[in-house]
Amino acid sequence: MITVLANPQRFLAFSRVAAPILGALAALCCLAALWTGWSAPDDYQQGATVRLLFLHVPCAITGMLIYACLAISAFFGLVFRHSLADAAARAAAPLGVAVTLLGLATGSFWARPMWGAWWVWDARLTSYLILFLFFVGYIALQASIDDETKADRASGILALVGAINLPIVYFSVQWWNSLHQGQTLFEAGKMGDAYVGPTFLMLGAFYLGFAALWLVRIRGEIWRRRAQALAVQGAR
Repeated sequence: MITVLANPQRFLAFSRVAAPILGALAALCCLAALWTGWSAPDDYQQGATVRLLFLHVPCAITGMLIYACLAISAFFGLVFRHSLADAAARAAAPLGVAVTLLGLATGSFWARPMWGAWWVWDARLTSYLILFLFFVGYIALQASIDDETKADRASGILALVGAINLPIVYFSVQWWNSLHQGQTLFEAGKMGDAYVGPTFLMLGAFYLGFAALWLVRIRGEIWRRRAQALAVQGAR
């Protein structure tokens, strides 16, 4: 499947159909998550603020997924010098900035009533902030180099370096004494049944929404690069 879609023409044909389908499924999951989440009871300790769980946790997980997609795309771009892989990496970065920023913001709003502070230099929070900064750094490095091929190479190396931070984010609550709660979503019995459904539905909405937007943005990158190549040919 990946080999087939590596051809830009096949990818354009596939994404033209897949992107709207994935977008529609994401909207349905989001509506279902909002409906079930709003109906969920208040937590006995956290009260109504527990509903931030339905947004914060999917943001945090999806942000890591997006960076993994960016790093994998950058790896294929560096090793195989494939323009579609470079386009995929470039297309993922702004989505990663948006999702990780939303994850940091919702975490801050949740921390204020629970911890009494908007921000603490906790291992999970700090490593996730670094993840956000790697997204920003990738975009900044791309913008700072005029030669697009050199920009893809340099930012691809940065993306691979940043991938080292992914296991640090994931295992930070186990490796260090952390205020942030540990793994609960994928472990049975650690989360109330009323909260599991909405969280997974919203996670599905984020995954599907990212996939749809990523496809759209890769399509835009392909057309931009083609237009740029034609402009160069016309100038010659």
